[in-house]
Amino acid sequence: MSPLDRRTFLGRTAATGAGAALAGPAGVAGAAPATAASGGQERRYAFTVMGTTDLHGHVMNWDYFTDAEFDDAAHNDVGLAKLSTLIDQVRADRGRRNTVLIDAGDTIQGTQLAYYYAKIDPITGGGAGDAAPVHPMALAMNAIGYDAAALGNHEFNYGIPLLRRFQRQCDFPLLAANALDARTERPAFPPYWLTRLRTPHGPDVTLAVLGLTNPGIAIWDRGHVEGEMVFPGLREQAARWVPRLRAMGADVVVVAAHSGSDGSSSYGDQLPYVENAAALVAEQVPGIDAILVGHAHDEIPELRVRNAETGREVVLSEPLMWGQRLTLFDIEVEWRRGSWHVASVAAGVLNSNTVPEDRRITRLVAEQHERVVGYVNQVIGTATEAMSAAEAPYRDTSIIDLINHVQAETVGAALAGGEYADLPVLSQAACFSRSAAIPAGEVTIRDVAGLYVYENTLEARLITGAQLRDYLEFSARYFVRTPAGGEVDPADLTNADGIPDYNYDVVGGVAYEIDIAREAGSRITGLSFRGEPVADDAEFVLAVNNYRANGGGNFPHVAAAEQLWANSDEIRNTIVGWVQDRGQIDPADFAGTDWLLTREGTPVL
Repeated sequence: MSPLDRRTFLGRTAATGAGAALAGPAGVAGAAPATAASGGQERRYAFTVMGTTDLHGHVMNWDYFTDAEFDDAAHNDVGLAKLSTLIDQVRADRGRRNTVLIDAGDTIQGTQLAYYYAKIDPITGGGAGDAAPVHPMALAMNAIGYDAAALGNHEFNYGIPLLRRFQRQCDFPLLAANALDARTERPAFPPYWLTRLRTPHGPDVTLAVLGLTNPGIAIWDRGHVEGEMVFPGLREQAARWVPRLRAMGADVVVVAAHSGSDGSSSYGDQLPYVENAAALVAEQVPGIDAILVGHAHDEIPELRVRNAETGREVVLSEPLMWGQRLTLFDIEVEWRRGSWHVASVAAGVLNSNTVPEDRRITRLVAEQHERVVGYVNQVIGTATEAMSAAEAPYRDTSIIDLINHVQAETVGAALAGGEYADLPVLSQAACFSRSAAIPAGEVTIRDVAGLYVYENTLEARLITGAQLRDYLEFSARYFVRTPAGGEVDPADLTNADGIPDYNYDVVGGVAYEIDIAREAGSRITGLSFRGEPVADDAEFVLAVNNYRANGGGNFPHVAAAEQLWANSDEIRNTIVGWVQDRGQIDPADFAGTDWLLTREGTPVL
């Protein structure tokens, strides 16, 4: 029976077959075998829900930025081809008809493979190919046999038309109960998927999968969704839909939530909803048995959260991103008083580095993969010296200066001859990858693309000197408070309170020091422009990416600042074009020391 035989949209149900679920792989709690009904004996049935999340365009175990097989310090592997092997093993172990496969979102953005089929030869047509191609993620996920997938926030990065085309290419529903049409406030995507699992005992088990996406989409991709869709909170929509699913006969309710579990939000109070709300959903919405967690790129094999109303435990699990892990929810139900009831839920993860790639999947996307490898290895210029982002989080480096130089120059050219042409242009940039590097000699597209791994676009916002200082103070929270005197290990200076590298901004065009011996909020000293202290009422143009301009990271002032200009092209492409136009990257043309870390006036490094 193919996965299509039990696919359903918006409540249309279909039955799956019978079979016994066997013990799970080593290290993961396995589902107990289904027991036969005989006379008054208890009737039980066990099945497994497999889950992935944050695949981010990874099919092959390949790094397009290094042009080599993916590897990291822990020797993890990535990609759907690896996952496919694990999934086949679980299906063989439990019985295919006793398994379901779902995903929690962020599928079509993240690698150059995904970017190529969004921008270079887009699946919407009009690119380099003779006909619009099928997205490699759709090809692979269809072949593997996904049953349903929640939408992630990055699904909206390329606009709604491309997402709709991807949706039509998938043989499984894309779910988002809290993505609503802005005009009608009706679901813009299927909210849920229902299926019936046949048991050896006669009565089917009805499984519902509710999909929830991230309300931050309204901020992060405002340019694509404003006026088209709205995104209520996860708790609010789960509270609306879970009782409906139970009323429709769902015996088991699983949520695929593109939302982390720690209750935090990167957009502060700009929306009345929590970004990472999965645990809050479990605690506050009764009737949920398990939640597949996404978005946060954490590895959580099993987290148990007690529901405040029912007292029942809800089991959460988040597999590591990019296909590095596969979550297994082993669920056992028992027949009592004329209906199925959940007897137990256990979760764990499998590591994809324990298996080979599924050659069926690698062959399926081999041509697309080779085309993208050829694209990213195009030489676009040369560099007079090597540049590295390895020290960028704690030292002013030429590779970040390059980003700021290109952004400021682009904004300056766009504003030339206009009302704001005489204002100084500053620029914001962050270190997205400490492994980013530009080699000496020939420079390729993949070298430059590695500097900017997100599909951010460029804007210009009007800010004052006082607002600039607040912005820098907020950014400087990233550093661990370190008393003056004594040796310093750079590895211990950054990521205070878990702040990621991409939420530490440096601003080019002004000079300043960050005194890490001081408390956060009072660290910026010597803020100057062209040798003069920056006055509170001074006006500047800030070249800033759309994620930050829309409130991502909750940096002060910039989201409310007047927008002077915006560009629809990715910053990555702007940098690639800059290199192509000039033919050479020479740090002598743009690099300097705009900022440095100090302790009581003494440089740290």
